[in-house]
Amino acid sequence: MQNSDHGERRATWASKATVDDQTRQRWLRSSSTTHWARCGTGWDAIAVHPLERGLEALDLLDVEAGEGYPVLADHLSSRLYVMVPAGTAAAADGLPGVRVLSDGHQVLVPLSGHGSAAAHWISEPVPGASRLWDAHRLVGALRKRDADDRQTVAS
Repeated sequence: MQNSDHGERRATWASKATVDDQTRQRWLRSSSTTHWARCGTGWDAIAVHPLERGLEALDLLDVEAGEGYPVLADHLSSRLYVMVPAGTAAAADGLPGVRVLSDGHQVLVPLSGHGSAAAHWISEPVPGASRLWDAHRLVGALRKRDADDRQTVAS
């Protein structure tokens, strides 16, 4: 974990890959609803498999969770959905394990409550704020993470 400016420890994005018992209980007790949200209007989504790979890439961007940048997890399929400005997700075309979701695609998102194993906000969007991830920076972080992984395997 990294330190914040105030010397406090903060959780890494990668630490959010593990679902704890408390979250599972919230899902079971929750009356949350989900709906299919259309991509390509206000935002696109970059879907990264496996989920841990996407979270490790977010750690490289040095942005804390809770700052309103939307990140959605599908723990059932081990996919991470990172919302980027509409029309920019194509920057991730061709990356292995990555799917670009733009016009004509939909993503299952929680409307209320704690979501579910199939649609869980790791970092909820802030109402009224349009904080979206920079697709090019995310792609760069994914490439760096993958290169670091290949280097580790080679050594």
